[in-house]
Parts: sequence; structure tokens; C-alpha cells
Amino acid sequence: MKCGRKSLLKALLLVVLVALLGAIVMKLWNWIVPGLVDGTHAIDYPRAVGLLVLSRLLFGGFRGHGGSHQHGRWRHWQRMTPEERNRLRDDAASTPGSRTETGA
Repeated sequence: MKCGRKSLLKALLLVVLVALLGAIVMKLWNWIVPGLVDGTHAIDYPRAVGLLVLSRLLFGGFRGHGGSHQHGRWRHWQRMTPEERNRLRDDAASTPGSRTETGA
């Protein structure tokens, strides 16, 4: 029962967050864009939410967490021994098309 309540709260929070962000996008668009670009007009709320979803798809995806996903790789690198690091560097240098490859 606790898990169901937690999922319901997360879903409700997501709906509220999308509604709030949609309103913010609409207000910002209607305040800034018509004054900057000739021929543009104010947008309504559904178009603002659509713009928000489109920008999320194009620039952020729906992976769950934004930002860099390199932190786990860094922790893995930190746990490696110096011999393992050198071996990884040598393997990467010998891979065709790698940035560490010299020549051509």
C-alpha cells in the first residue's frame, strides 16, 4: 500500500510540475518573443505545454534524470588500479578512429 501511495504522489507531482512549467513557458513566450521577432504572436496554454514537451524531447530526452551521466564512469575510473588504467589507455589508443591515435 505504501508503494502505491508513493507512486500516486509522484504522478500528482509530475502533473503539477508540467502544469506549472507550461504556465511559465507561456508567460515567458508571450512576454519576450512577440517583442523580439516580427510576425510572432502570443501562444495559449496547450501550445506552451507542447513547446515544453518538444524542447524536452529535442534537448533533454526522457531519460529520467537530466545532466551528465559520467559520474558512474568517474567512480569506476577511481576504483581502477594504475595497471588497469594504463591497459585501458593502451587499448583505447590502439582502437581505429580513437582520438588518441597518432598519424593520418
